[in-house]
Amino acid sequence: MGEADKEKASRQYDWSIRPCILYKDEYDDCTSIKARFHQYFIFGESIDCNQWKIDYDNCYQWQKYKSEEAYAKLIQSEKQRRINRLQSHYQNNVWERREKPPENWNAPLPEWMEKNFENSYLQIRSKEMKEGTEQVSPLNSKCTIL
Repeated sequence: MGEADKEKASRQYDWSIRPCILYKDEYDDCTSIKARFHQYFIFGESIDCNQWKIDYDNCYQWQKYKSEEAYAKLIQSEKQRRINRLQSHYQNNVWERREKPPENWNAPLPEWMEKNFENSYLQIRSKEMKEGTEQVSPLNSKCTIL
């Protein structure tokens, strides 16, 4: 395995690293008075927010100094965060998981539903886009900036 292959293999989780400022924002949010009140209401106690601070420090070390140790810790933390987030999904034994979508997943909508959506904004825009008659103009914009 060449040096480039080793580098590529070791960086396969780069996508999971967030911008460093987001780790700081998460820590600040987690330690805010509003968040602490919410944590107490939901869990009956304050939760530990230190992992966000550790992740911010590791991200900073990785971005500024290219510290391999900080990179490894940050990737491990993101993997653990993902496992914790998906734990309920994998432990779910109520719904049966599908291997493929249902046979008729893209069947046409019933006639009564088509009739209800006939003049909806989304239907009109979809028709315009399909026909290529879409009119994009600042004068036709429904957006208002206050």
